[in-house]
Amino acid sequence: MGRISKFLLLGAAAMAAASCDTAQVDRNHVVGIWGGPHAGLDLQDGLGDAEFDCAAGTIDDPLYAGADGSFSLKGSYRAGAPGPVKVGQIFRSQGAVYSGRISAGPGKNSARVMTLQIALDDGTSLGPFTLTEGAPPQLTRCL
Repeated sequence: MGRISKFLLLGAAAMAAASCDTAQVDRNHVVGIWGGPHAGLDLQDGLGDAEFDCAAGTIDDPLYAGADGSFSLKGSYRAGAPGPVKVGQIFRSQGAVYSGRISAGPGKNSARVMTLQIALDDGTSLGPFTLTEGAPPQLTRCL
């Protein structure tokens, strides 16, 4: 076998092996930017940041939607305060459960829509918020 033939054979074998090792994308693993009136989520591989008009929070686990689009995740929620943040100012954070459902958008090729609710450890419920995949949050910062 000639030198070029061996090179081509090795290249083809490497490409075939790489295609076998490629991980399948889990369609239920939700990532990206989700935004809507008064709320937004930035979901990465294992964590999420939540933004609200006058608050923020975290989602502490990856979001995997069930077969019906539902999810429920633990995280935290921290209420903000009007005006500038003062040096040494402490904001109270508490545990939260972020839950909701993801559904297909209204059109054939439209972005998915998430309905989000938050249950705080102190018994307070927030939402529902309607967020659209790929849309920025529409926040009114507290003044």
